[in-house]
Amino acid sequence: MAAVRALRSCNRSLGRWVGLRQLGSCSRIQILRSSVPQKTPCGRLQKLPHRSLRTASVLNGQIVQFKLSDIGEGITEVTVKDWYVKEGDSVSQFDSICEVQSDKASVTITSRYDGVVKKLHYNVDDTAYVGRPLVDIETDALKDVAPEEDVVETPAVSHDEHTHQEIKGHKTLATPAVRRLAMENNIKLSEVVGSGKDGRILKEDILGFLAKQTGAILPPSPQMEITPPPPTFETSTQQQKAKAASIPVPLIKPVVFTGKDVTEPVKGFHKAMVKTMSAALKIPHFGYCDEVDMTNLSQLRKDLKPLAESRGVRLSFMPFFLKAASLGLMQFPILNSSVDENCQNITYKAAHNIGIAMDTQQGLVVPNVKNVQVRSILEIAAELNRLQSLGSTGQLGAGDLTGGTFTLSNIGSIGGTYAKPVILPPEVAIGAIGKVQVLPRFDSKGQVVKAQIINVSWSADHRIIDGATMSRFSNLWKSYLENPSLMLLELK
Repeated sequence: MAAVRALRSCNRSLGRWVGLRQLGSCSRIQILRSSVPQKTPCGRLQKLPHRSLRTASVLNGQIVQFKLSDIGEGITEVTVKDWYVKEGDSVSQFDSICEVQSDKASVTITSRYDGVVKKLHYNVDDTAYVGRPLVDIETDALKDVAPEEDVVETPAVSHDEHTHQEIKGHKTLATPAVRRLAMENNIKLSEVVGSGKDGRILKEDILGFLAKQTGAILPPSPQMEITPPPPTFETSTQQQKAKAASIPVPLIKPVVFTGKDVTEPVKGFHKAMVKTMSAALKIPHFGYCDEVDMTNLSQLRKDLKPLAESRGVRLSFMPFFLKAASLGLMQFPILNSSVDENCQNITYKAAHNIGIAMDTQQGLVVPNVKNVQVRSILEIAAELNRLQSLGSTGQLGAGDLTGGTFTLSNIGSIGGTYAKPVILPPEVAIGAIGKVQVLPRFDSKGQVVKAQIINVSWSADHRIIDGATMSRFSNLWKSYLENPSLMLLELK
């Protein structure tokens, strides 16, 4: 009996050895077939363990499910707006996979792997959920990739947004361009201290780290690049008059009667509006209205507009509105604050990130100009041009749409004089500016003159802002616009 037991033990050991040899040497098809019971040289059927088969499948670079990782801002679902690849396409790391839209911004998903796209899990306009597969990619380069980090996100047409990289258990925020720069200079991102939001590593951080290592002196990066527009031919006086006299014809889409009601889910920016406006209902609004004589500012803008255009910047009234508001916020910082949910603490914001309500094809969006308090009129105008360009194409990034501290809505660009603007939590004040009207007014000598008038409507959180504060702020803002030279005394 002892001899029989020894022989059986030998057979089992030999069977395991043969199974492992087959697992290490067979091709992908042979490995799949080897999961079926195999007959060993000793005549016994040997079934390969399922755990060993999965390990071999990953190590040999089979199909991996490319999951949608956490984009941040509490977002759990997005809408797939466009696919940049199709099944069978080859992709490399950092290649764009698709564009998705959350209720806050448009985001471009980029590949973490080199391989071939095998399956798209969603169609255009489908809702994709964080943590679920987005695409299947067949790749041979899985050994050096952390299995939990399947996707890199970057906001569309934005160079300041973050991507996620897992380094020794610490999530490092950096763009693909920054990661590539660090790789080219043999710099570990874990050794670099990021100066961006949430510790994000910027290009300047890499260059500064490199300068410390080499002792090099790096030139300062320009604050803003303004390119002059291409030369244009001068338009004749008659053409200018004809253009001014022409009446714009509104674009009217043909009415198509289908005879059926259509129901669609609330998503994208509309979903964000529902959430924000529902929260705004909890705020007791205080309203204040006034009118502003824009005659002097209109003449100043007319004088500066050709100079701005020569530098490639479109100069509207909005940069002056924002700068005047920022100067007013310096004197009344409570209007640039936020209050907690229980209204127990007030946070005074250091930066004047002034939002601009913008009407787009995707709905109402409110991007903001960062740090208005340290920008010139021309810099503010250039940033507004950039935001308007991205907004018109639906490519505003999360960084453009978050972090606002105060808001102005130029409803007058569409029409109307007065409005009742709704505060955007956690902000505490908002202003709505009406259209410019030419109206008769009395000058200092009592003479009737032609004046360019706008109306402004303010709303403030009456829990922490009283009517006198809002009135004084409005008067100061108004004085800067009616006498633009006064702004020169406050500019730094």
